[in-house]
Order: sequence, then structure tokens, then C-alpha cells
Amino acid sequence: MDNEKIIGQTKSVGFQIGVRRTFPFSQEQAWALIIAKEGLHSWVGDGATLHLEPGQKYHSKIGAGEIRIVKPLEQLRLTWQKEGWSRPSTVQIRILPKESNKTTISFHQEHLSDQKVREEMKQYWESVLDSIKARAHTI
Repeated sequence: MDNEKIIGQTKSVGFQIGVRRTFPFSQEQAWALIIAKEGLHSWVGDGATLHLEPGQKYHSKIGAGEIRIVKPLEQLRLTWQKEGWSRPSTVQIRILPKESNKTTISFHQEHLSDQKVREEMKQYWESVLDSIKARAHTI
């Protein structure tokens, strides 16, 4: 039984989760929804001021981290440590253009401590995608 695979567990990065959804708008519109003030607050937490440049540190009401990679219109990679976590996780957001003016927004998070945190973050990222869908009419 020791070799039984646990969903979301990896050999090298602890637990991970990935959620994605395709939306009926352009890559530029998707990027705008992610990085606009309201968008940032929807996924990194209220009170966050992010300067999207590698090496920049940020804090919000629910955690803190550091920006690692910024590829406008395509990718953000950052560390994120929520309050109460013993170590930071890594979050990667990808904006993937599709045909017919559609775009997939993907959140991937690794270095999560256990299954419980993985499930919590799965629900969190799904709610972020719901919020993006709800705000889509504002672009």
C-alpha cells in the first residue's frame, strides 16, 4: 500500500493542483482581467499591490510572495505563501490563445503541503475562474 499514488502528489514538488477554463474572449482581454486591480485582488487577495516585475515582493490580506516570471499576455510565475503556511508555494498562470477568439486561463500551483491544502486550493482557483467569468463583461 505504500506505493499507492495519492492524487496531486508528486515526487519532487509536494502536492500540486491545476485548474483551467476556456473563455470566449481574446488573449489580451484575458490578460487584462488577470492583472487589473480587481483581477489581482480576486486571486492574490485584497490589499495586494503588485508591480509585475521579476524580483518584486508583494503582500495581501491573505499572504505574501515574490514575482518570478512575467511574460505579458502569456505567463506569470510567483511564489505565494498564505497566512499559516510553513513554506511558500509556486503559482503559475498561463494565458493560452485558442481559435475563434477564445482563450484558456490556467492556474497551476505546486509545493503544497498536503491533500487538504491541495483540495482547498483547487476550490480557491475554481472560484477565481468563476470570478473572471463574472467580470468578463467589464472588458
